Amino acid sequence: MASRDALKISEKDSVAVALRALKKGDCVALGSSVLKLMDDIPMYHKFALTDIRRGEKVIKYGESIGEASENISAGGYVHIHNVKSLRG
Repeated sequence: MASRDALKISEKDSVAVALRALKKGDCVALGSSVLKLMDDIPMYHKFALTDIRRGEKVIKYGESIGEASENISAGGYVHIHNVKSLRG
């Protein structure tokens, strides 16, 4: 599901990717839902589509890409500061 602003790759995903730099307070429409961003999101970086609790898997491409190392609010920036890789 895509808009001019962001891309959700799989229906299972808990994150979307910004297709341009987005600002805190921007509203992003993906399909029938609209989400207000809680942080600035750099182009091609991820933001949470729903609240993700510490310890929960972060889902992109329909697969786990890591585990939240802290609670992440819907609309929050998702990156190495709050996601622990589960690879090797």
